[in-house]
Amino acid sequence: MNELELYKTQTRYISHEIRNHLSICELYSEIIKKRMEKEGIKNDSIEGAIRCIQKSLKIIGYSLIDLKSLNNFSPQKTDLKTTLETAIKMGEAYINEKNIEICKELENNITVELDENKFLACIVNIIKNAIEAIEITGKISVRSSIDDNGKAQVIISNTGKPISIDKQKEIFEEGFTTKTTGSGLGLHICKTNLALQNAKLQLDKSDEYSTEFKISIPICN
Repeated sequence: MNELELYKTQTRYISHEIRNHLSICELYSEIIKKRMEKEGIKNDSIEGAIRCIQKSLKIIGYSLIDLKSLNNFSPQKTDLKTTLETAIKMGEAYINEKNIEICKELENNITVELDENKFLACIVNIIKNAIEAIEITGKISVRSSIDDNGKAQVIISNTGKPISIDKQKEIFEEGFTTKTTGSGLGLHICKTNLALQNAKLQLDKSDEYSTEFKISIPICN
């Protein structure tokens, strides 16, 4: 067995094992949900957490499919505000002990055509990076609107540690990271996946006041 065949075999084995454990997580999240319904337990926080878990599991499942397909995109018309609200809720899980406020200004009635799961993964990754850039206390802002060119735009900013000028040109390159434990893949994957969906990701600014990323997306007529 040559190196490529070995790689393919290992990929299939690892994917299979990951799927087995994803199934367990999916099963128990459904059990918890049904048990709460049966016993009449109403808890918005737990219900929201279960929805986030289930959505994350779905995103992981689609990522595993990517290992088998070079063109695994499922674009569909999507309400941008609803999708961003889901991403924000998922991203909040990374806040932990920090004192971070996530503010949102999301415009209604913007329809875009995107692969929702891949778009969600990108937004969650950017929010996660923003949380990590803030040491203890800070603010993250997520805004959506229609720009002067008639495109939808999403702006995600944070008040954390700025990205140095010399590193700003490299942050989207594969393997580049400013973190000691980072893989240097997150922003590169985000930019690549968005570009394949006719969307553009860029760093608008990063200074002592805020770091701001912008995504431009064609609007559906």
